[in-house]
Amino acid sequence: MARDTRPMNRRDVLKASGAAGAAGIAGLAGCAGVGGGGGSEYPAIGNYPVEGDEVVFGYNVPQSGSYSQEGQDELRGYRLAEQHLNNGGGWVDDWSDLSGDGVLGKTVTSVEGDTATNPDTARQSAQRMIDRDNAIMISGGSSSAVAIAVQSLCQEEKVQFQCCITHSNDTTGPECVRYSFREMFNAYMTGQALAPVVAEEYGDDLNFYQLYADYSWGQTQQASMEQFLTEAGWSQIESVPTPLGTSDYSSYLSDVPRDEADALILNHYGLDGANSLPQAIEQGLDQDMEVIVPLYNRLMAEAAADSIGGIFGTADWNWKLENSASQSFVEAYQQEHDRVPSYGARIAYAQTLQYAAAAERAGTFYPPEVIRAMEGYEYDNAGLGSETMRGCDHQGQRDVLVMRGLPPEEQTEDSLLELVSTTSRDNLGYGCDSGPAADCELGDYGDEDSG
Repeated sequence: MARDTRPMNRRDVLKASGAAGAAGIAGLAGCAGVGGGGGSEYPAIGNYPVEGDEVVFGYNVPQSGSYSQEGQDELRGYRLAEQHLNNGGGWVDDWSDLSGDGVLGKTVTSVEGDTATNPDTARQSAQRMIDRDNAIMISGGSSSAVAIAVQSLCQEEKVQFQCCITHSNDTTGPECVRYSFREMFNAYMTGQALAPVVAEEYGDDLNFYQLYADYSWGQTQQASMEQFLTEAGWSQIESVPTPLGTSDYSSYLSDVPRDEADALILNHYGLDGANSLPQAIEQGLDQDMEVIVPLYNRLMAEAAADSIGGIFGTADWNWKLENSASQSFVEAYQQEHDRVPSYGARIAYAQTLQYAAAAERAGTFYPPEVIRAMEGYEYDNAGLGSETMRGCDHQGQRDVLVMRGLPPEEQTEDSLLELVSTTSRDNLGYGCDSGPAADCELGDYGDEDSG
């Protein structure tokens, strides 16, 4: 039996007490946490072992703030995944690791939190899920600053975090942690995929001007667009930060040098993007230069629908993809909600199932073993073709979609963007010793001292 030589904190003691029953806490000093998934025996760590017939997942999303619309669709994806894990349906019926009868014999239940699109609020919400609700896994995002704050907490608490929407390079770069995984592509990959497309569309030797949301995501998005557009032969005039949550961009847009700029890059997302893009169009900037929104989402496109025609960007996934996994998810989601899903819903759904499948492969909820079951895992059943969850930085290696907004007269309620191209994973990414990965040090599993 493996032994845990680490000092026990209050939660460890309580969990060890529950596992020990009449044996007493003192008698469990070297044998805490027996059971809790598949009959494996490991020491207590984080919220392992899982007691009782249920296992708790925590869904920590923005239900208020700039990205609240996405948070609602993420919740729909999480709840659908939970329903399928417990009762079958959707991808669960096609994944050999999953049974449709819970996870490791336990019924999946959940708690939900509101990050308010604020890192401090998100961290407090996640802490409650860990301490009060005994969540064995937390998932969420829609702001990279939120995701980074929560994954740092999860590393400290030895509770696994499954990233939902987070696109900053930092998430799996300098801020990476062992206890977090990200399937979503990042700003670096957006630059790699988008720069060649817009350079071919608009020509060489153009001058571009950037506005960017002044936090982790916007900063790395700006830097990646500068890097790859410059490599494509374009020249940056200036790059200007804007506060997250800005509603009036008129002063920033008025400063754009119309006589110098050939392209305007708007690194804004969610409601920020839904404000800045229409205001740029209202000021007539699209008459003097090309406008590019590097990262799209459907909910943002809905809010800015009259302004997105012809505007290039990238997206995590699109409901029109014709592979069987995508269409299986779309069908299940439509049956439940009578609408097509956004990519935020797909990521939420996928990350919940990925965690559950990894626990089943590991045969335990013991976090270090679940993490090892995900590192280097290769799969092709999540709607994006062949993917790998890379072990060195926990960054998914996958294709990236380049999209373009449809003109208003061609838009429907469900169709706002068209797929321009799919950039293969073979032409994207970076080695473990380069790009954002070069700054990643994952940290410990938490069982290194167990003998």
